[in-house]
Amino acid sequence: MRQLGVFFIIFSAIFLILGVLLIILPSIPRLPGDILIKKKGLVIFIPLGTSILLSLLLTLILNLLFRGK
Repeated sequence: MRQLGVFFIIFSAIFLILGVLLIILPSIPRLPGDILIKKKGLVIFIPLGTSILLSLLLTLILNLLFRGK
């Protein structure tokens, strides 16, 4: 049960850091691979490059945190 508590604390800290970053950096820069479609009265933004980068970063961070367990 203690491991679950530690997991929730780490998970909450990650969300806190992400929330502060979203406040400080109001617009996420567009990376190569992000798709932006503009039509009359419609804008579609598909952040493929950003999603891949965030996925790699979170995988690296979580692997470093839970490596020895």
